[in-house]
Amino acid sequence: MTGQKFKEIAKNGVLVNNPTFRLVLGTCPTLAISSSVFNSLGMGLAVTFILICSNAIISALRKVIPNEVRIPAFILIIATFVTVVRMFLYKYVPALYTSLGVFLPLIVVNCIILGRAESFASKNPVLDSAADGLFTGLGFTLAITLMGLIREILGAGSILGYKLWDFSIDFFGNTAGAFLVYGLMIAGFNALYEKFENNRKRKNYIEEMQASALAIQAKESEPAENADVKEA
Repeated sequence: MTGQKFKEIAKNGVLVNNPTFRLVLGTCPTLAISSSVFNSLGMGLAVTFILICSNAIISALRKVIPNEVRIPAFILIIATFVTVVRMFLYKYVPALYTSLGVFLPLIVVNCIILGRAESFASKNPVLDSAADGLFTGLGFTLAITLMGLIREILGAGSILGYKLWDFSIDFFGNTAGAFLVYGLMIAGFNALYEKFENNRKRKNYIEEMQASALAIQAKESEPAENADVKEA
């Protein structure tokens, strides 16, 4: 994998195709789990680990798995790593295991993971697929953790359980508040992304025009130089 390819995968996973704010995938856990930073970060890291491992295995077996049964095979591979994560959390982080509840086993059919398996891992080499899993997972983790931060501060007046002030708005701790925060963050993220893209395109356009102008000037100066040479 070249450096340019790595940068492209990183940019796509975190920004261009951010699963939460750009593609609006994995909405159920995003809305249900993002009530606190602890829960959001735990879910994000779990999904990232499963994405990396499942992408790598699916990529390694992409030429072995029959096309007719690829989706059941993908789900079986993903379910294996979900079970590993569940066992780890149950043993070492029981508070997070309890908080994630039913949304932890539901990672098996999370459309972010299945989507990357189908659209990327099944068509690309192992290292590329693992990198795609890493950066897609980071994009999801950053998005859901930022939502958890906003909702915990406004809804509970705390960060990671540490009380900041006595004031809180219960609305942000319930489902309606989750929808509002999610919608506003999608709008804000996409507005910033579009502004960034427009500036980048404008800059590239100006550079292309300048390069074209220099090329035209160079061509126009050639006949004059040739005439001077002949006169000499």
